[in-house]
Amino acid sequence: MNLLTNKTLGLLLAGFTLNCANIACVSAQNPVETNKPSADYKPAFQGQTRIAGVKTKTPLSIAVLNEKLDRPWAISVLPNGGFLITQKGGNMVILNANGQLSKTIEGLPKVDDSGQGGLLDVTLDPNFAKNRIIYWAYSEPQDKGVLLAIAKGKLSTSETSIEDQKVIYRATPSYGGKLQYGSRIVFDKNGDMFVSTGERSGGDIRIQAQYLNSSLGKILHLTTDGKPVANGPFAGKADARPEVYALGLRNPDGLAINPQTGDLWEAEFGPKGGDEVNIIKPGKNYGWPIITYGTEYSGKKVGEGIQQKEGMEQPVYFWNPSISPGCIAFYNSSSIPEWKGNLFVGALGGSHIIRLVIKDNKIVGEERLMEGKSERFRDMVEKDGAMYTVTDGGKLYKIAKK
Repeated sequence: MNLLTNKTLGLLLAGFTLNCANIACVSAQNPVETNKPSADYKPAFQGQTRIAGVKTKTPLSIAVLNEKLDRPWAISVLPNGGFLITQKGGNMVILNANGQLSKTIEGLPKVDDSGQGGLLDVTLDPNFAKNRIIYWAYSEPQDKGVLLAIAKGKLSTSETSIEDQKVIYRATPSYGGKLQYGSRIVFDKNGDMFVSTGERSGGDIRIQAQYLNSSLGKILHLTTDGKPVANGPFAGKADARPEVYALGLRNPDGLAINPQTGDLWEAEFGPKGGDEVNIIKPGKNYGWPIITYGTEYSGKKVGEGIQQKEGMEQPVYFWNPSISPGCIAFYNSSSIPEWKGNLFVGALGGSHIIRLVIKDNKIVGEERLMEGKSERFRDMVEKDGAMYTVTDGGKLYKIAKK
């Protein structure tokens, strides 16, 4: 047995393995999740859940830049280094690069901010520096029920209003419940939008996540005018909405494109357990509510209680018990080399930030950051090598190399 093999064997006997992912080689430890799962379902493949834990070696600096935000929901970085933030009650604020309040934007459409509704995601147009166009999502009250609306408009020169406001898409049908809107907006390399929609939670409507003639429980592919992107995977199919890109999602509040591969990643809430991370491919069915690694909140099985079915995709990773993934963001800076290419997940119920190490589109390590702060991490963004995150408690945090 050679020296390298002896060394590797020694590490294994000590309870460690070596995982080389991206440019960093990290020492793996016991899984970070130690609580009993809420459902004793077997994963479809090794490493699909409770992967070995890892730990960041780079010393970190954690600072609160603002603690007076009002239920912030989404954060985008402005060209000048400042931040555009939506607040659930119906307005937006602009903070300077240091996190201090600069402007408040009023005059937006009425939102229904009960339950999980309100003013939700916000994203800058890829050409924002020239056209000042922004896109946002909100729960729009209807005569009967509420729906997710996607709107666009131009940020005024004064930065206190949005001009030429226009709703470009409504996720129908509307529904009387006040839960699970989804709503993340991400631009692809061609300047078109991916939009995530929730299935609205109710037992009488969630099956529409499987219906191609419904907007609910989907990833949609839209132009900046809210029209279907041409030649979608279901274009020309009878009784299918041509804007549907993928289906079978529950409540996808996390959506991001991996800058290193161009793949579209998504994170969604399971019911009781079964929170998922998926790589979204055109035309694929991600299974909800037919397959899931979670249960009903009562503890009963969801449907037939199955986790695998032909023609339905498996999650890249899942959590049980739930961590409630409110957002995801990739780290693509060299400031903290061991983080480059990693996926960060903001946990709401879990009250921490998860770092997932990826190798060949598989999760090979998991870390929990920001534990003990009793925060619900609603959205995250990377800027200049630091991660910025807003919380339901009204804070803006900066996590950076010390």
